[in-house]
Amino acid sequence: MERMATVLVVDDIEGNARLLESLLAPDGHAVRTAADGAEALRLVSAEHPDLVLMDVMMPNVDGFEACQAIKQDASTRLIPVVLITSLNDSASRIRGIDVGADDFVSKPFNAHELRARVRSLLRIKRYTDDLDSAESVIVSLALTIEARDRTTDGHCHRLARYASALGRTLGLDEDDVSALERGGFLHDVGKVGIPDAVLAKPGPLTREEYELIKQHTVIGDRLCGELRSLRNVRPIVRHHHERLDGSGYPDGLRDEAIPLLAQIMGIVDVFDALTTERPYRAALPFARAAEELRCEAARGWRRADLVATFLDMVERDN
Repeated sequence: MERMATVLVVDDIEGNARLLESLLAPDGHAVRTAADGAEALRLVSAEHPDLVLMDVMMPNVDGFEACQAIKQDASTRLIPVVLITSLNDSASRIRGIDVGADDFVSKPFNAHELRARVRSLLRIKRYTDDLDSAESVIVSLALTIEARDRTTDGHCHRLARYASALGRTLGLDEDDVSALERGGFLHDVGKVGIPDAVLAKPGPLTREEYELIKQHTVIGDRLCGELRSLRNVRPIVRHHHERLDGSGYPDGLRDEAIPLLAQIMGIVDVFDALTTERPYRAALPFARAAEELRCEAARGWRRADLVATFLDMVERDN
């Protein structure tokens, strides 16, 4: 059975809001109402409705402003917003598109058309929610893998924080920063396909065991490949162990053939490994870890400018 959808109706005229509520109720939607844009933003933030049906002409915060605020918030931007307007000029339509509206309904509206548009947008929202759920399962899987090894506790969270902070410092756009954050959690998800006896082996790995470990990047890439929403994360998962001189894995990429986001993840991964305690050594202080990273850059494994920017950022922000 499908979950009941919640529709937020926003109109400063109570009679209009009640009319829309009566039209939507027969389709089984749970309808909430708000009297203006400011109240709508509070409800959207607190309750995350499945769809917002909003009048444009309202006092204080109008429909355009409220729609723009919803679409600029990463936690609410995927909620469909339908603007209801009596403004038929093209300038108003263009403004609505610019602020991120998903659809328009003109007054006076046709009840059957309105209900059909709501059903269509709610169907798309369910598909989006399903993708989010699948991604959440993969992230949970990655964290479960991390929990198998007590020595790496918190590693994924730290990498997500380091990598996204470095991305912002470098001036990358929000899509890339988001990919770095998710990549921090998912970079080692492919270890689900590596036996515990190899992952948790206390002594040195044999040549065959090391080759098996290296396959976690390929396995992780395949896992993420099932989700279009992770297409920007896949290069991080597959290539974060590549080196500029071609000595990395799994594909032996060289120089700029290695995606920038994967290069960033490789640097923060090494830094976190050096600065956290492991069974075979104590955690290194910042100065020693910084020296090791600079040595890797000198060997031709890492981009020296990325290493320098990262170390400056960590030292500055503690």
